This record gives sequence, structure tokens and C-alpha cells, in this order.
Amino acid sequence: MKISFHGAARQVTGSCHLVEAAGRKILVDCGMFQGSRELHDENAAGFGFDPADIDILLLTHAHLDHCGRIPLLVKRGFSGEIVSTSATRDLAKLVMMDSAYLHEEEARRHHRHGKRGGHNEPLYDTMDALDAVERFGRVAVYGKTLDLFDGVRATFHDAGHILGSASILLDLTEGGRHRRVLFSGDIGPDDRPLLNNPSPPANADIVVMETTYGDRDHRSLDASVAEFHEAIDEADRRGGNVIIPTFALERAQELIWFLRQGMESGAFRRSLQVFLDSPMAISATRIFARHPEAMRPELSEMIRAGRDPFRLPGLHFTQETQESMALNRIRAGAVIMAGSGMCTGGRVRHHLRHNLPKPDSSVIFVGFAAEGTLARIIIDGARKVKLFGREIPVNAHIHTINGFSAHAGRGDLKKWHARTGRPEQTFLVHGEPKAMDAFARELAPAKVERPAIGASYGI
Repeated sequence: MKISFHGAARQVTGSCHLVEAAGRKILVDCGMFQGSRELHDENAAGFGFDPADIDILLLTHAHLDHCGRIPLLVKRGFSGEIVSTSATRDLAKLVMMDSAYLHEEEARRHHRHGKRGGHNEPLYDTMDALDAVERFGRVAVYGKTLDLFDGVRATFHDAGHILGSASILLDLTEGGRHRRVLFSGDIGPDDRPLLNNPSPPANADIVVMETTYGDRDHRSLDASVAEFHEAIDEADRRGGNVIIPTFALERAQELIWFLRQGMESGAFRRSLQVFLDSPMAISATRIFARHPEAMRPELSEMIRAGRDPFRLPGLHFTQETQESMALNRIRAGAVIMAGSGMCTGGRVRHHLRHNLPKPDSSVIFVGFAAEGTLARIIIDGARKVKLFGREIPVNAHIHTINGFSAHAGRGDLKKWHARTGRPEQTFLVHGEPKAMDAFARELAPAKVERPAIGASYGI
């Protein structure tokens, strides 16, 4: 039995791990490398294994850096089954179709501008994404074991990260030897308003664990919500707009919930106009209503009683491009949530172009920003940024509120690891080197590895 690492190894994105046991090859996640635009070649490169040899793919959740290369995997020969929770299946379809469209658009843009190179052909297209959707098979239910093959069983456990997210426990038997290998996926923090707390199983022999925030804890949620409400109210009183670069899955829905709280508590005026300017986030919000089983009991009860937890006064869904463009004519009093969260693409870049130069407006960052992304450049204090070929001054008020992260901080990560028992070995993945090294020290004297891309280990 062995495990090898083909993504998110000594980096934050591109999760992809391969287990070989009982004569089978089991892939856990197949994500996109994200960050700077230079990663196109890395995404287009080989996987480090033959996709046609993979027997089954287990998907922890629907974020692009965990599912974004599945259409490419299928395009290059994978014909096995994809297993996930029901909510992850619905969200992954949305994410992969959107990603295919963006790759097609990028290729068309290169053709129009007469550029040469690999970008002239999309990494994969809509048909590839549709082919990937067809590979989804059995649906996993939290806590119920699936017999995948002789000697291979899988149990999905709630990871509390986004809707439908899971940690996956593999029970492997080969030659009379039994191993329990646990993949954390991305781990959510405790006590979030929409999702249940993470619930890892005990007694794992091997743990593969994310470390995105392994070197620090988040600010408390209550303090973060108060700061969020205050930042919105201050911008409104100054006569400006609020731009919130927003991840479509989980973050957008959670922010709508907090905006609802702010209006009900009087933290800012109820007549404030809120725009969800992201077709993907709009669709994801509708998918939430289909999956009360994946949310906290109080949210589930609201939905089953026919009450929409994501409805608030003044909320507008801007689906069409023309509607999005019209938002840039609003001078004041608008809260605009738009993707992408790291500002690497999407509609938010247009809103930043129009609002970053305005000292009465605010930009509120509420999630992780990888190195090299526009979001990180702004957060790190740049006074000018380049957008659409122009230098744009940064005069708006910039807020970074880390307490909204869908990733567990250091303390919650340590607690999660402790609940897995005393694993013989822990592999740290999905983190920048600094965070990974710090968390390795937190786990001492436990045996810890920080695998490199392509590294393989006997288990």
C-alpha cells in the first residue's frame, strides 16, 4: 500500500492525492492550481500518473482547487466513478461548468489578440465538463460506509468547511494487513452560523491534513461580524460604496446571513442596497436551499418550514452582464459582492477599477488570498495596481477581516487532529511553507511529513 502527492504539496492549491491498495488506484480530489496567471502551464501539465489507470475518484468538496481539474482528468482518459456527497455533487457541477466557460473565454481572448502559446486552446471545454458530470455515481452520506472494492471502504465525515464538504476515511485491507487512512479535505472552524462543526473519526493510522492557517488563529467570529457591520456603516455614512470580493460557495451565503443580522440589529440602515453580482454565487445560494441536510438544524428547520434564510431587504441578484455593468454607475449606498474572492478574475475586477480610486468607498476582504493574487497585493498595501492594462490608484479604505475564513485556524486544527487519535504518521498538505512548518512544530513529537509534489510513501 502506498500514497503519493500530486497537488497541494508545499503549496495551498491543487489538491490531488493517490492511494494504491488492494490492487486499486483511488484518487482523492483533483483540483486546480490557483493564484497567478502563470499557473496555466502547471495546470496543463501531466498529473504524475495515467488518468486511465485511476479506478475511482473521491471528492472532498466542490471548491475549484479540489475539483477544478476533474474535466481534464476525464478528457485524458479517466473513466471511473466519482463519489461525493449530494451537495458536493450539485456544487461541483456548477463549479466545473463555470471553469470550462472561463477557459473557453480565455482562449477566445488570446485568439482575438493574436497571441501565441498554450492559452490559445482551453484547458478543457464545456463538453469536457459535461463528460465529467456524467462520471458522478454513488452518493455518500455522512457516517455511512461505502464498500468501493474488495479491501477498500470509504466513510465520509462532515468537515464543516462548505456545504457538503467531507473528510474521507479509507479502510484498506491488503494481504491480511489493515490500514485506516484519513484525508481531512479542508477543515472548517467550529461554531459557524450555517454548518455543523467538523466531526472527524477516531483511530486513524495515517492522516493527510490541510494546514492553510496552521500558523495562526482567526479573530473571534463575533468581533469579525461587528467589524464587518461597522465597515459597511462607515462607508455608507461617507457616501461611498462597499466592494466585497466574494467566494461563491459558502462565503457569499454566510455574508448574506450576516448582512441580514446587521439590518435586523440596526447596525446599518435597512434600506441599504445589496447586490450579489455573481451568477455562480446566485446559483450556489439556490443549491443551499436544496440541501438542508447539510446545514445546522436551525437552518434546516427554516428551509423545511418554507422560510428563506438568505432573503433580506434590498438584496438584488445581478445575473446578466449588463446589470453588472450598470452597478458601476452607482455613486453611493451600494454593497456589491462579486467574484472572485482572490480578485484573479470575474466581475469584481471591474468594480475595483471603478471604486479603488474613490476615498469614500471601501473594499472588504473576507477570505484567504494566495501569494501573487490581486487580492493579496492590495491587502499587502499597494498604492497602485494594474487592472485592464491601466494603473489604478488605491485610495479606497481597505479592510481585511480574517475571522470569516471557512478554514479552521491553528487551535481548531490541533483539536481536529487530536480527535483522530494518535496517528502513526501525519502528512501536512494544502498550506504555504511558513504555515506548514509552524503547524508541524505544534504537533511535535508526532511523526510529521511535508511531502513534495510527486513524493510517494509506503503506508
